[in-house]
Amino acid sequence: MKKIIVKSLVVTLCLGLIAGNAMAQKKRTVRKRATAKKTQTAVAVTNKAAVDTAVVPPKPIFSDSLPVQTVKKSLRNDAAIERNLIKDRVPLPYENIREDDAVYRQRIWRDIDTREKINLPFRYSANEDNGNQRFISILLKAIQDGPDNGGVTAFSSVDDRFTTPMTKAEVAKAISGEPITVPQYDSLGNITGYKTTAPEVNLDSFYKFRIKEEVIFDKETSRLYWRILGIAPLRNIITNEGLNLGQTELFWVYYPDMRPIFAKYEVYNGKNYGARMSWEELFESRMFYGRIVKSTLSNPNDQYIKDQMGFKNNRMLQLLQGEKIKNEIFDYEQNLWSY
Repeated sequence: MKKIIVKSLVVTLCLGLIAGNAMAQKKRTVRKRATAKKTQTAVAVTNKAAVDTAVVPPKPIFSDSLPVQTVKKSLRNDAAIERNLIKDRVPLPYENIREDDAVYRQRIWRDIDTREKINLPFRYSANEDNGNQRFISILLKAIQDGPDNGGVTAFSSVDDRFTTPMTKAEVAKAISGEPITVPQYDSLGNITGYKTTAPEVNLDSFYKFRIKEEVIFDKETSRLYWRILGIAPLRNIITNEGLNLGQTELFWVYYPDMRPIFAKYEVYNGKNYGARMSWEELFESRMFYGRIVKSTLSNPNDQYIKDQMGFKNNRMLQLLQGEKIKNEIFDYEQNLWSY
């Protein structure tokens, strides 16, 4: 009997030890899982803090300030005579042409290259009381002033029909391109911040302009009229990969809006500085040369000459085609007369 009782006690003690070991192992497992979970949470928080404190490049902010040179006005009369006429000069109104009298109309697009001798006044870079005298500077200053301050509105180059007005920031972006973001490093080579700067703009790089105009024959006055509609600066676009996209318009300005402004700027005259005409007189007198690059004459596909069949990659034929268009318009007027 005693042996049975002793065996029972031994068995009970063994079972108790086994159960105690199992409970201790379970508690250790739970503790390990809890510790591992806390460690993962701490690592995640640390990583999140590291991401939050990392220096992120700022989004580029486009300035609405155009690259217009600031010119101080003279505090004395910077001339040997009193010059007040230029301040009060206004353009003459256009002669009205009735729609029924416009028996012949064509649209012409011309490219003015200011590197040619007759167009050198476009590059005159002197400073006067009304600002820098470059032609591109006159356009940019008019856009900077805005229509509320005697300036004009710029239109997007998505088309040449003046359908989409542009803000000053959009014009600045079109002129200077995308802002450049440069990282700043400390002595250990770690990025401490970013600096965003706008590319430097050289106004002398704008040496080509495109004008859109209409030629109209008025049967009432028996006269051929040239009416400019818009002006756009051209620039050669080269991508970061070095791909040359060719020349494209940056923006358009409506020429009738610019006439009052052009009337207050004088054109450089190398022969007689005292007999200078205004820019409005230069355009109305046709004292410039522009190569015809597109017209509505025999152009059902509305293509530039350089894109038409037979003229691609041949600059000489493109030039001759432009001269042919000019002669056809001239011959139309001459053929109306009988001698």
